[in-house]
Amino acid sequence: MINFDCHAHVYEHIRAVPGARYVPHAPAPLDTWLRLQSDHGLRGGVIVQVSFLGTDNSQLLKALSLLDQDRFAGIACLGMDTPESDLRDLAVAGVRGVRWNLVAGAALPDPADRQVRRFLDLLRAHGMHVEVQLESDRWADYLPALAGSPVAVVIDHMGLPISQDAQAEPWLDALEACPNRERFFVKLSAPYRGTRDTRAHLDRLTGLLPAGRFVWGSDWPHTRFEHAASFAEGLQEVAARFDDTQAARSLYGIRV
Repeated sequence: MINFDCHAHVYEHIRAVPGARYVPHAPAPLDTWLRLQSDHGLRGGVIVQVSFLGTDNSQLLKALSLLDQDRFAGIACLGMDTPESDLRDLAVAGVRGVRWNLVAGAALPDPADRQVRRFLDLLRAHGMHVEVQLESDRWADYLPALAGSPVAVVIDHMGLPISQDAQAEPWLDALEACPNRERFFVKLSAPYRGTRDTRAHLDRLTGLLPAGRFVWGSDWPHTRFEHAASFAEGLQEVAARFDDTQAARSLYGIRV
């Protein structure tokens, strides 16, 4: 059973950073998201920093300050040079991970690089993980590099699948070929950002990772797909098939 919405964007004001790929036309208020949770019988969830706000996590932190940390958490966007004192403050505020949005040709942080390794070690010290959004075909080379990460790695939006044939999906091939999958979790969210019919992909995934490695996310307010996505429809596709209790506790400290 799905109990939590582990991927939603909440922002009361739209203040896009220069060069943002997409800027929505309306805010995504906290009260609206909470009402959606109540309407669908969910207990809590995770607010993920939206890309158009860059590394200004102030609205995320404001929302977290109004929520119960036993039921809610946040995922921030940060630079690799973030001071440890800032990470400590974020952890106290309820941030449980950092998002790397690496789509559209963004450079891939190398875990073997000294600065990247320092950053990952700091995340581990403060009970955080890394969530990665990356296109399926680019996972093939990157996933093995992350297998030795000192922190958990959440594969965002189900790896952004591109193939109708789950047996020919590049990122699933990479996951299957990876001898060490202990660090990997998968966020079941936003099929409309990749291959809409992911039933066969889910079948293959559940043969590659144990049951406690999956969380669901609504991707609300579905930026760029506001008129093509549905909170209820996304939940219905996975609600009876997965139990997110263990993964939500492991990744986000959600204990209810």
